[in-house]
Amino acid sequence: MMEEKTVARQHHIDLLPGDIGETVLLPGDVSRAEVIASHFDNAEKIAHKRQYVTYTGSYKGVKVSVTSTGIGGPALAIAVEELIRVGAKNFIRVGTGGGLQSWLPVPATIIGTAAVRGDGTSREYFPLEYPAAADFYMVEVLMKAAQEMGADVFPGYIRGHDAFYAESIFADKVDYLSRGREWIDAGVLIVSNESSTLFPLAMVRGCRAGTILTLVDCHQRPELVVDQEAINEKISISIDLALEAAVKLNTLDHGGTKRIKEKK
Repeated sequence: MMEEKTVARQHHIDLLPGDIGETVLLPGDVSRAEVIASHFDNAEKIAHKRQYVTYTGSYKGVKVSVTSTGIGGPALAIAVEELIRVGAKNFIRVGTGGGLQSWLPVPATIIGTAAVRGDGTSREYFPLEYPAAADFYMVEVLMKAAQEMGADVFPGYIRGHDAFYAESIFADKVDYLSRGREWIDAGVLIVSNESSTLFPLAMVRGCRAGTILTLVDCHQRPELVVDQEAINEKISISIDLALEAAVKLNTLDHGGTKRIKEKK
């Protein structure tokens, strides 16, 4: 009889099988992971090593987790690879980004359908011909959750890249607008760092991935001052959308039966 292979504690995220739910929310910011966990019905900090902090709890009876990834594709890829080894199946990136289209309201909620692969990490894994598309069912449950919540969302493409200070409102305006012009003209909605790595990596690992981003500024309107309270409200909506999607994915996969057993 063959011995079962034991999965070791993961080197970077410091987790074991059973520590997380099948759906994991992925913010970049450690502090935002705590904010996301506060939206759970209950939550417990499971691990914190380097920039990777993980909380696990439940939402409407479904076991859910959140793991912060830090900034960029390399750090996210490490987290995703290790999370898959301990049982993650669905990934929802919850973050922020800079808007490319002048017609978009600021702030706004963007649901990514695909990403332009301008990052370096995904190229280490796959040739550029391989698409970075969000999982169809993930997009569907996110859009359905938005409809049920009455939340205004904008589905569309994300531009992923690695050079924040070359392509953001913090860079020289002429330079970053010239870099971004082809993506503006192509109708890309928002710039962010992680989705172009997350989408193809999850796909080839047999997992689902989606992204909800809060658009916090506009590259074509850098002088625009946005109220932080309004941004925080949109981030809160994106968290709730992700959690509602987690419940729908649980129903899709398990008929609503794979839930946390209530303690007596």
